[in-house]
Amino acid sequence: MTSTSPNPSAGTPSADTGPEASGAPEPVRRSDAEWRERLSPEEYSVLRLGGTERPYTGEYTDEKTVGVYSCRACGTELFRSETKFDSHCGWPSFYAPLAEDRVRYISDRSLGMVRTEVRCAACDGHLGHVFEGEGYGTPTDQRYCINSVSLRLQPERS
Repeated sequence: MTSTSPNPSAGTPSADTGPEASGAPEPVRRSDAEWRERLSPEEYSVLRLGGTERPYTGEYTDEKTVGVYSCRACGTELFRSETKFDSHCGWPSFYAPLAEDRVRYISDRSLGMVRTEVRCAACDGHLGHVFEGEGYGTPTDQRYCINSVSLRLQPERS
């Protein structure tokens, strides 16, 4: 599989590139045994094996708390709540990552279709998929469909 952007003809998706979003995350490498020890069976299945949680079961599907969503496996900040929107697809949806260097893209030809898989750039954990052109009216016309079990919300402090 090769890394790709969600839509090569349109370039990379827009994202916040402010100072807190700059700089690629440090790579996180662990053995399979270490990942199994650190993650619950469901987290391991999704993050390390590319599984998918059942729709409408994730803790962040309807979450409205303001904050930052980080990778549950390694803690890399991935998405901001400001880019989360109600897509009613059964999983949390975002229209852009915190910064493009926080995620990587892989062409996914499983299930008899072509999709773009989204992975954490630091630990290579499976997050979900990104789709575009679905007509949601977001600034990027994209939907990052992300498994709740791949994320951990860090609420903004008031």
